[in-house]
Amino acid sequence: MTTSQPLEGPASPEPHVPGARVETTGAESTEAETTGAGGTAVDRAEAQSTGVGRLAATVERLRGEILAAQAAADGRALIELAKGVLIERLRCGPAAAARQLASLAREAGVSQLELAADIVNQSSQDHLTELASGFASLANSDPPADQDEPSVGVRLRTAESGALAAGDTQAAAQSLLAHALSPLGACAVAVWSAAADASLALAGHAGFAEGEAVRWRHVPPGVSTLARRALTERRTVHITDMSAEGLPSIGRARHPRGGRIALPVGTGGRVNGVLEICWPNPLEPQPPQILRQIEALAELCAHTLESRPDTAAALPSADAWVPSSDVSELVDLADGLYDPALVLVPHLDTDGQLTDFRVHHVNNSFVDPAGRPRNAVHGARLLEAYPMAVGGSELFEKIERVYATGEPFRTRRMTLTALVGQVSLAAVADISISRHGGCVLLIWRIEDEAARLAHLLQHAQRLGRIGGFEENLTTGEVTWNDQLFDLYGRPHDAPPVPLEALTSYAHPDDATTIRRFLRTVLHHRRSASAAFRLERPDGVTRHMRVIAEPVLDTDGRLLAVRGAYQDISSQHWTEVALAATRDQLAHTEQQAAESNRLTLQLQHAIMPPTEAPLSSPGLQIAVRYRPAESESMVGGDWYDAVTLPSKQIMLCVGDVAGHGIEAATSMVVLRNAMRGLAVTGAGPAQLLSWLNIVAHHLTTHVTATAVCGLYDPERHTLRWARAGHLPPVLLRGQQAEPLPPAGGILLGALADTEYEERELRLETGDTLLMYTDGLVERRDEAVQDSLARLLTTAGSPAADLEKQLDGLLTHSASDTDDDTCLIGVRVL
Repeated sequence: MTTSQPLEGPASPEPHVPGARVETTGAESTEAETTGAGGTAVDRAEAQSTGVGRLAATVERLRGEILAAQAAADGRALIELAKGVLIERLRCGPAAAARQLASLAREAGVSQLELAADIVNQSSQDHLTELASGFASLANSDPPADQDEPSVGVRLRTAESGALAAGDTQAAAQSLLAHALSPLGACAVAVWSAAADASLALAGHAGFAEGEAVRWRHVPPGVSTLARRALTERRTVHITDMSAEGLPSIGRARHPRGGRIALPVGTGGRVNGVLEICWPNPLEPQPPQILRQIEALAELCAHTLESRPDTAAALPSADAWVPSSDVSELVDLADGLYDPALVLVPHLDTDGQLTDFRVHHVNNSFVDPAGRPRNAVHGARLLEAYPMAVGGSELFEKIERVYATGEPFRTRRMTLTALVGQVSLAAVADISISRHGGCVLLIWRIEDEAARLAHLLQHAQRLGRIGGFEENLTTGEVTWNDQLFDLYGRPHDAPPVPLEALTSYAHPDDATTIRRFLRTVLHHRRSASAAFRLERPDGVTRHMRVIAEPVLDTDGRLLAVRGAYQDISSQHWTEVALAATRDQLAHTEQQAAESNRLTLQLQHAIMPPTEAPLSSPGLQIAVRYRPAESESMVGGDWYDAVTLPSKQIMLCVGDVAGHGIEAATSMVVLRNAMRGLAVTGAGPAQLLSWLNIVAHHLTTHVTATAVCGLYDPERHTLRWARAGHLPPVLLRGQQAEPLPPAGGILLGALADTEYEERELRLETGDTLLMYTDGLVERRDEAVQDSLARLLTTAGSPAADLEKQLDGLLTHSASDTDDDTCLIGVRVL
C-alpha cells in the first residue's frame, strides 16, 4: 500500500491538489516508527535485521493487505451500486448488467470502477456529482501528470460506498481515510460524537495508534480541544501548524507540527459530531475545491452518528453504586484468606442494567496472573483489568450468574488468561465465586508446578490403571494411594494389604509365582515383578502385575518396599483375542488358498494357457490365454474358436464380472452354453440374445461382456455382434483400426434385449484381433487411450500370426493383473 506525501511548510508556494504524490512503501513507514524521525538508513537496516524489526515489517505488511482488501470490498460495493442502476434502467438481470458494465468499460477504455462512479454520478445528481464535475473540468484544461491516479469521482464514490456499507463510524472512518483523504496527503482521521452534556466521544478513527485512541475515547465537557472549538463555533477550523496552537488533540505527540482541519458534521441542521483530519506536516490554506470535497466527506460520516447512542450520557458515574454496610465485613474476610481474592461490586448503566463489575478491594495475598501490582487492579473494572474473562473460560459469565442467582460456583483447573501488552498469558487456577449481599467474592488459587505434576501423575495412574504403595518393614505401616484401593475393590477406609498377605487375595494357582516374587524382593533384596490373578471381594477376578523394589539404608539393611500394581486385564484378554484371531485367520487363508487352487485348476482344465492352432482352409487362427499373476485374481475371461457343422467358424471372447470360483464356474456355464447354441445355425446377434437369457435366468447374479463372430470361408465374410465388449481390431496392411461398434448391452443386465449385428468382408492378408480388457486396461488412464496404444503396437509388422500375438502380450501396458484372452485370425 502507498501513502501520499502531504504538503510541506510555508516554503511551498502552491496549494496542494490531488495528483501530486510521492510514493513511500509500508516498510519505510514501519522503519520510521521503529527508528524515530531522525533515524538513518543504517539504523533502519539494523532494525530490520532484528527480530522486532522483522515482526514490525510483517505486521505492516499484513496491515497493508487488510487495507487493500477493505479497499477492494469498497470498490466492489460501488460496482454493485452501478449494476443496480443498470438493472433498473435496462430492465435486465444481474448477470446481464455485469456483462453490460464490462462491455461499456472496454469500449470507453476505462476501468469498471471509474465507469461505475460515472454511472452513479449521473444517476444521483447530488453534491458529490457536482464536486466530481468540477474536478473533471479542471482536469480537462490541465491534465494531471499521473494518469494512473483515480479520479475524484471514483475516490469519493468509493469512499461513500464504503461508509454506507460499513454500518458503524469506525469502519466509515477507515474507508474515508483509505479512499479520499490519503490522496489529499492526510495521515489520520477522527470522528467525534457530541453528547448532550457537550462531551465528546471518539466514535471512529483511522491512522492513530490503538493506545492513543484508547486514551482519547472520552473528552469531558471542560477540556478545550480542536474538535470542541469546531463544535462550539459551528464552522470549519483550519490549523496550519499544531505547534503554534495551544490546543491539545489526538495524535499531537506523533505529529507535533502537523496541520489539522476540523469541521462540524450533522444532518437536518443538527450538529451531532466533528470530523477532524490530521496531516503530518504543516498545511497551507486549501483551495475551495478541496474544502468542498472535505465537506462532502463530512456528510458521509454523519449518518453513522445519527444511529449512535449518546455514549457520554450513558457513561455511569463513579457513584452509580453505593457500597452497603456489610462490604467492610467482606473486605475483612478477604484479607484473612491465604489465597488471592477480589471483592467485586456491580457496575450499572443509567437504566440499571449490569454492564460490568468494579474491583472494590484486593486482599493482601493477591497475585496477579500477569504480574501486575495490586494498585493496577484495585478500582478498575473487571473487563478492563481482565478482558479475556469473556470468551473461552467464561469467567465473567460465571460471576454474572452468581450475582444474579446467589448460587455459589466452584471449579478446579479453570484456565485464566491475562494480557501482558498484547501477549496473552494463561494460568491454571481453582476458582471459587460467591455472593455476599450486593457484592461478589472471587477467590482463585494458581496451580504451582508441584501441584500440576501431582495432578498429572494422578491422571496418568488413573488412565494406566496403576496404583502405588509403600510398606515400612520397620514399623509395619502400609501406604496405598486411592487408585490402588479401587483396583483391589476395597473401601478407602479399609486397611491396606501387606505384601506377605498377597497370596490370600490371589488365585491359588498363582501362589508359587507370588512366593518366588516375594523371596526375590524381601530376601534377595532385588527388584522384581510378577503377574497374577487378583480375586476381589466383589467376586471379580482381575489380571494384575505387581512391581516392587527394596529400599536399603547405608549398611544394606532392608527398610521398606515400594512399588505399584497395574491392572493388565485388558492386555490379557486382548492377547487371548489376538491368538484366536490368528488361528481363525490362518484357517481362512488356508481355505482361500484351496479355493484359488481349485479355481485355477478349473480354468486350466477348460482353457489351457496354450492350445494347438485350429486348422481351417484359407485361414490361420491362433489363441492366447494369460492367467492373472495372483491366484486370488483368477477371473472369468474365456475364449472359444470352433468349426461348426455348417463349416462356418465361430470366434468368441468374453469376460465374466468378478474373480474367484464363482466367476470361473459362471465362465464355464456361458462358454458351454455358447457352444451348444451355436450348432443351431443362428447368427451372432441371436446367439448373444440367447446367451443373455442364460446369464440372467440360469445363473446367480452374473453379468458379463462378450463378442461373437461367425466367419464364412467361402464368402470371406465375418458377421459379428457384441454385448458391452471392446470391438475387434482389424489389421489391413500397416494400419490397425477398431471395427465400428455394434450396439448391445452387457449380458445378464436385462431379461430380454436385442443386439445389433454387423458384417465385414475380409481380404487376403487381413488380420482380425478379438481380446478381453486385461490386454489394455490401466488404472491411471481412460480405455480410449489404452486402445490407441494397442492400435499402435498392433500396426507393427510381424513374421507370422503366432509371433504377433506373443508380441502383443509382451508389450501390453495393462497394470490390473487381470486375465487376458486373445484370438487372432489371418486370411491366407
